Amino acid sequence: MRKMPKISLVGNPNSGKTTVFNALTGAHQKVGNWPGVTVEQKSGQARIDDRVFEFIDLPGLYDLNEPEGDTGLDTQITRKYLEQRNHDLLINVIDASCLARSLFLTTQLLANGHSVIVVLNMVDVATSQNINIDCTALSDALGCPVVPANASKGQGISALKEVVSLYWASPAGTAGNDFTQVTASDRYQQIDNIVQACCHQHLNDDSRPAWQLDQLLLNRWSAFPIFLGVMYSLFLFTINIGGAFIELFDGIAKALFVESTALLLSAVNSPDWLIVLISNGVGGGIQLVASFIPTIACLFLFLSFLEDSGYMARAAFIIDRLMVSMGLPGKAFVPLIVGFGCNVPAVMASRTLDHQNDRLLSIMMAPFMSCGARLTVYVLFAAVFFPGNGQNIVFALYLSGIGLALLTGLILKKFLIKTHSTPFILELPNYHLPTARGIYLHTWQRLKGFMLRAGKAIVIVAFLMNLLSSMGTDGRFYSNQNNHSILSTIGKQITPILKPMGVDENNWPATVGLFTGLFAKEVVVGTLDSLYTRLDQTQSHRQPPDPAHITNTLREAMGSVPKNLWNLSAQIADPLGIQVNEFTNKDIAAKEQGVTLTTLTKMSTLFNGAAGAFSYLLFVLLYSPCVATLGAVIKETNRFWAGFIMSWATVSAYCIAVIFYQSANFNTNPITSLQWIVAMLALLMSNHTLLIHLGRRVIHRPQLIPVINC
Repeated sequence: MRKMPKISLVGNPNSGKTTVFNALTGAHQKVGNWPGVTVEQKSGQARIDDRVFEFIDLPGLYDLNEPEGDTGLDTQITRKYLEQRNHDLLINVIDASCLARSLFLTTQLLANGHSVIVVLNMVDVATSQNINIDCTALSDALGCPVVPANASKGQGISALKEVVSLYWASPAGTAGNDFTQVTASDRYQQIDNIVQACCHQHLNDDSRPAWQLDQLLLNRWSAFPIFLGVMYSLFLFTINIGGAFIELFDGIAKALFVESTALLLSAVNSPDWLIVLISNGVGGGIQLVASFIPTIACLFLFLSFLEDSGYMARAAFIIDRLMVSMGLPGKAFVPLIVGFGCNVPAVMASRTLDHQNDRLLSIMMAPFMSCGARLTVYVLFAAVFFPGNGQNIVFALYLSGIGLALLTGLILKKFLIKTHSTPFILELPNYHLPTARGIYLHTWQRLKGFMLRAGKAIVIVAFLMNLLSSMGTDGRFYSNQNNHSILSTIGKQITPILKPMGVDENNWPATVGLFTGLFAKEVVVGTLDSLYTRLDQTQSHRQPPDPAHITNTLREAMGSVPKNLWNLSAQIADPLGIQVNEFTNKDIAAKEQGVTLTTLTKMSTLFNGAAGAFSYLLFVLLYSPCVATLGAVIKETNRFWAGFIMSWATVSAYCIAVIFYQSANFNTNPITSLQWIVAMLALLMSNHTLLIHLGRRVIHRPQLIPVINC
């Protein structure tokens, strides 16, 4: 016997199903995967009267009987789940403004004998379109309860809970038998009869604002420039608005986890090496995680706004035109958009594609989309080498990632992964003014998941980096010495390989940063900050901070936000960074990026100018996906394709970074630069040719995608 009643939410895509789910469960949610696959499974709990109910948000679908080969795996999961009847009640969420289309699934659910409550969502949109629905008549026609709601504003949720409490243990209604054993044409006729009896619409000839807006946003000439403008605004908002709060989060975390920890350990006479490991390693890692929160939160906030407003689906259509012209499946861009937040869900989102090769091609393209973790690296380098036009550098990197993703897809489609040329059919949701609650829930869920995953990786790596940089090759610990540490020895051995892209041998911390970035891209900043700080011998034997110093750190952090927000006026007046100004106070720049002043100074000294820094950023953007993304690739495909994309991306990153750096310094030594450019082009072609040859041996093997096992 189950501990609590299980209620499942089902409906068409874009019907507001997840909004109803969020309104019912609030923050009491957990996100996992369906058994056997990596499609996200959302579940939550809510107390209604004296009973706790479990709610499950099923992936959206239109038809229970659509041929399996024509549907994505998320749709197949919903259908199999419904067949197993592992629920007490279904909540069928339908779009009130598209009643006739939504009722097709409703009648199928009733015909199959499910206990159903219909939630007539988005009644405000229907009202704005002069659509009036008689809920009582609709309930009588369907033989099940109908609850009108506007879930985005919380309207109708209390009534829904009351109906759930009364209806969850009731058997399926007999009225559903009227919909059994009918053909599709008969079902449509039944739906037409229901709509005519229950729905009344007063049409007018005035152009609706949504139609006029689509004429602009989807126009063949204006759509793409507007899309680029929206994406640029995303980066501008993330870096400038988010950056205004970095010093606040960083200062508070520094006072609580670094300085206070050092003070407590010193008070109990702990050895210097232990203070370094705990305060700088663990505490410094937590401080670094805290400094990420503003920029990552702003990124997810903006993306949530675009999704809830209805623009993100239109962005997929806009890019579809470009991708189809290149011979790529337009649907593949939908998972790629998700990759701006994190590459892991971008890989998992390939499940929505209908054909196996389309899914594989989407997975191969997804890791090149610049995720939020890479953004932290860009922001740090922008503060040092591009202080006046950092948003332009970030924008260029994001476009570079998109470009290489498209180029990779084009090459693989031409020579390895033959995809089906199918029309791109995607429902355009109605435009909505996003609610603060909806944006908050979406942003918080993403931010919490990102910070928990990133936080664990960063703290562990920061601790290990401090440990390895404190332990010498003779096995002894040093609190202030790292020239002969285990970490420096390893880094110095590998660094010569990166010299053609501008990383000199004395800049070995940059090499170590790339290595730790394989575990999680966001730890690159923590690695650089930890190692560059320890390179400065003047940092040794410094006294632990006293309580007055900690209080001053907190006071400075609190006072940074008004000052930084006030300075935004200059950035808004010069959004393209035409006036490039250097930081006059490097200490302020260091605080704003959550690193020490030593880190900024060492970076500006050890990297070979802006060209060397940008080539390093290109490598960070393009090289092997992190362990989490590779794990998702393995689950979605197999180990071969994970190794394939790892090799494809890393060799591409190295060759492109070397070509850029040598081109930027071509006038200095043209013969050597030309030799490196030719060598990199040859390496790029030979590596990709070999990978394509190996890929042809496994591309036709069955069971590329795991079997669904709900």
